[in-house]
Amino acid sequence: MEENAVMETGDGLQAEHAVEERGGEKAKRDVQQQHMDGSNEEELNKVRLMRALVEKNDPSSKEVDDFMVRRFLRSRDLDVEKASAMFLKYLKWKRTFVPNGSISASDIPNDLAQNKMFLQGLDKKGRPITVVFGGRHFHHKKGGLEEFKRFVVFALDRLCARMPAGQEKFVLIGDLEGWGYSCSDIRGYLGALSILQCKRPNQLHLNHLQDYYPERLGKLLIAHVPYFFMTVWKIIYPFIDNNTKKKITFVENKRLKSTLLEHIDENQLPEIYGGKLPLIPIQDC
Repeated sequence: MEENAVMETGDGLQAEHAVEERGGEKAKRDVQQQHMDGSNEEELNKVRLMRALVEKNDPSSKEVDDFMVRRFLRSRDLDVEKASAMFLKYLKWKRTFVPNGSISASDIPNDLAQNKMFLQGLDKKGRPITVVFGGRHFHHKKGGLEEFKRFVVFALDRLCARMPAGQEKFVLIGDLEGWGYSCSDIRGYLGALSILQCKRPNQLHLNHLQDYYPERLGKLLIAHVPYFFMTVWKIIYPFIDNNTKKKITFVENKRLKSTLLEHIDENQLPEIYGGKLPLIPIQDC
């Protein structure tokens, strides 16, 4: 009798969890729909047009939500043809670069060992905050640029998975304390930047991972900037599109906490900047 009671209780709990999961999924879809309702009629119509076009060419696109379709559209100024071509390119890349659906920690051991990227908290707009320590990044020969690109995809996927329902962007704090010549991995920086922005067809086309995470970067705050970094910045800057440039702020050392507090409430600020929250390594999120 007791064993039957336990089994019935277990079945009941499983059923209860299933109901909760379905309820959670429905709530998430409802929130997403509310945010999609914030689009104007032209944008909604173009989302429908683009979805029909890409699903005809690649049935796997049915698995993505309207937010992703809209991001690609916005990155191409609502041009359905250009956005669709870009999106189909992304789907093809995803199948080849991430054949198992995700990058695992075992694929990027050298970059994870540098302990350079963390997540914690939300800014005032509800966007997840990630902190990258540039002084801990070194180009390594073992995995090279290919492993670093896998690391960036791993990190972005982890970051996007933590976004609240209806949120699409994140905030990046680039902390350059301890950054020096040995950290100046220009090819790696260009590869990372190319993922976070979408270049127009008439811009220089980098042979990296560009155009695969459009409209994700909300704000980039660069702190503890050493003088030598500005030499490297002059090389990188021309490769940054105008839309991304508007999201970048260099923070003065003496105004670091006050500047961060303009964007982040103190109870959401990482403790290393005078806030309340400890940083969590990207691989532990």
